[in-house]
Amino acid sequence: MVASVYPLILLFFCLHALHLSKSQPFIGVNYGQVANNLPPPSATVKLLQSTTIQKVRLYGSDPAVIKALANTGIEIVIANNDVPGLASDPNIARSWVQTNVVPYYQASKIILIAVGNEVTNFGDRNLMSQLLPAMRNVQTALEALSLGGKIKVTTVHTMSVLGQSDPPSAGVFGAHADILKGLLEFNSETGSPFMINPYPFFAYQDDPRPDTLAFCLFQANPGRVDANSKIKYMNMFDAQVDAVHSALSAMGFKDVEIVVAETGWPYKGDPNEAGATLENAKAYNKNLIAHLKSMAGTPLMPGKVVDTYLFALFDENLKPGKGSERAFGLFQPDLTMSYDVGLTRTNNQTSMAPQSPIPRFPPAAAPTRQTLPAPPQMILPSPTSPSDKNSGQTDVHNSTPRSASLAHLCCSISILTTMLFVSINLYAFII
Repeated sequence: MVASVYPLILLFFCLHALHLSKSQPFIGVNYGQVANNLPPPSATVKLLQSTTIQKVRLYGSDPAVIKALANTGIEIVIANNDVPGLASDPNIARSWVQTNVVPYYQASKIILIAVGNEVTNFGDRNLMSQLLPAMRNVQTALEALSLGGKIKVTTVHTMSVLGQSDPPSAGVFGAHADILKGLLEFNSETGSPFMINPYPFFAYQDDPRPDTLAFCLFQANPGRVDANSKIKYMNMFDAQVDAVHSALSAMGFKDVEIVVAETGWPYKGDPNEAGATLENAKAYNKNLIAHLKSMAGTPLMPGKVVDTYLFALFDENLKPGKGSERAFGLFQPDLTMSYDVGLTRTNNQTSMAPQSPIPRFPPAAAPTRQTLPAPPQMILPSPTSPSDKNSGQTDVHNSTPRSASLAHLCCSISILTTMLFVSINLYAFII
């Protein structure tokens, strides 16, 4: 009897380890709805279930979407952008939570509420000063319903919150540091994350040279050395995230979790938008996913995978601004892929990249010059960008699809070996 239990224990551990090796709980996607041609929520949820995406960020609290996501296990970020209203009256916050959270939780796995979006980018200090009381009122409403420890409250920032990001080790917050300190105290007290929108695409717009493009796309490049830490950064994404980490540390909040609320690359744009091509979009997203799967973390946060929400699930044909604003979608409204980055469950789950040979997507349509100056020591874009997104810096241990696949395989083997060892010892103890 006891002996017959052992194979079941071993099978359980092996299956659990295999599940862990295949899931990507750190990869999410932004589901924007500024469009008039999107599929119904039910079809969208079926699409999501056909992928390895584990999280969805909404820009509001559309009940149809939240209900469609019920019982899927997909984690949901919802938002309330009425910062003045939430700040002015706790009853408004309480009513909103009762209407937009209580009817759907727990069937719909709401994990986070974002109060406002990129408010610190508007330059309106009066509006910014209302963020903290708005967040506190939502938090109080959740706590009154015993949801305070289950659903977190935060807000989303652009890279413009940094007064300096070059080099990453010198990252500090800028003009609104006093307001940010209060927000970070709230994040620290409640265990909610600091959400940021790094966009290497905009960094390339500021410096459209081939070596910068390779740096932004996680491709082979000479790297850029942080003069203070002496760390060589191999990609822009890591440098941006580490600059935020440095800013948090400088203000005394190094333990506040960083979550990437948005990052992506458009597959087309206006003629003056350098690098907005399908090849580059595919390269950025595919290589970013491979880097996240490698679990390498960043140079200042080694081994820590930052939860990252890709921008975006669909193109949004009614968004204003440059052409690129309407061309970030991984999928089209007819549910076909804009390009394949390996997120579908039908793909090889062990690796999100082609196995052999491994093509590196070349910089497409990058301006060529007769003579190029030496790469600057960690160029990071200016804090502002022409759109509602922003850019930053980078580092990666030169993660490639091959290295990511190898690291993922090694991680899976390690987990299986550990579980086998535990099972054998458990069996020996039982008998």
